Amino acid sequence: MNGNHFSLILLATNQCNAACEYCFEDKTRDHLSIERLGLIVDKVLDHMDAHRIGAPTIHWQGGEAMLLPPQWYLEAFALIGEAAAKRGIQVDHGLQTNLLPYGPEWDAIIAEMFDNSVSTSLDYPNLYRKLPGRSPEHYDALWASKVRMARSAGIDVKVISVLNRATLEIGAERFYEHLVDALGVTDFQINTPFPGGEANTAKQALELDVAALARFHCELADIWLERGAGRDVRIGPFDQLVNYFTHRDATLPCIWGQNCADALIAVDARGHVAQCDCWVTSYPDYRFGNILESNRLSELLRDSPARRRFTERPVHLVQRDCIDCDYLALCHGGCPVRTYSRHQSLLEKDPYCELYKRLFRHIEDQATRLAGAGAMSPPTTNQGEDALGS
Repeated sequence: MNGNHFSLILLATNQCNAACEYCFEDKTRDHLSIERLGLIVDKVLDHMDAHRIGAPTIHWQGGEAMLLPPQWYLEAFALIGEAAAKRGIQVDHGLQTNLLPYGPEWDAIIAEMFDNSVSTSLDYPNLYRKLPGRSPEHYDALWASKVRMARSAGIDVKVISVLNRATLEIGAERFYEHLVDALGVTDFQINTPFPGGEANTAKQALELDVAALARFHCELADIWLERGAGRDVRIGPFDQLVNYFTHRDATLPCIWGQNCADALIAVDARGHVAQCDCWVTSYPDYRFGNILESNRLSELLRDSPARRRFTERPVHLVQRDCIDCDYLALCHGGCPVRTYSRHQSLLEKDPYCELYKRLFRHIEDQATRLAGAGAMSPPTTNQGEDALGS
């Protein structure tokens, strides 16, 4: 694991206040103490020193990250800042939250630690996100009230939306109008679903027709290009794909990383280490080990048979499935966890392969047309690693 940047997905708590029917997490009541956080941070920074890795980003998630109080994050921020300063580096922080526990008591730490920005999630139409014993409509209303409250405090609220069968039924036009025009969301990312973790009825309904999904993506991209791209509306992954195809700096989602094993890990509240939050909370057999029980993170990663499967995946895919693909250098075979949730194997290409190829081709054509016409200068930044979110 080498490079100039390292991403740590840190699940400070495995608890959650929501009861989303399609959740991939195996929830427990565990949460990190400040003392255990200190041990984790020291081992992560030691690993970075050993591999000459530069700037780190910690993506705080859960469970529900905001179930730990603001004071806990204040102490965590001070601890991490002091440990990083001793090594001459600076740590960036991002927060992924359902926002339901948010109140004014969070404003100071969000401003100081998270640069006055949070990422949250809302699906439209909402079929699966809800509080225990309540309806999805209740969840949506509470979420919207929290977003309004956060925005009134000057907090930038980004959104991740997981598509479902009802999303495809209403179409790209209504989806865009609801998020952008009705809710005022101007920076969001669309994600494909996957039935991670323990199977249930809701997860069985997550599989979407790839042709319909591709059509939705292309139509939404066109709507964004026509109405939003010149008005500072950002939709991932469209904006970054435009940057990519016009040879500008692009922060692409982790699902298309050259090898996610080279760039990120996740640690949960019990100290378990895995490839990302989807793995550490869903598939115990694919954990790399426990950072609190290991002397060094570098040794844990080096000696893990589970991690070795991830590092070997790209070579296998290139040799068997992807060598002739025009977009190999962009996609690299797609997302391991989406692959595993469908095939129970890492050694297959992403089940959304045909979606990606159609979207890449469509955005490439549009970017070429717009660049030739000098018609557009899209934003060059987006949520970046928030694409880790599912």
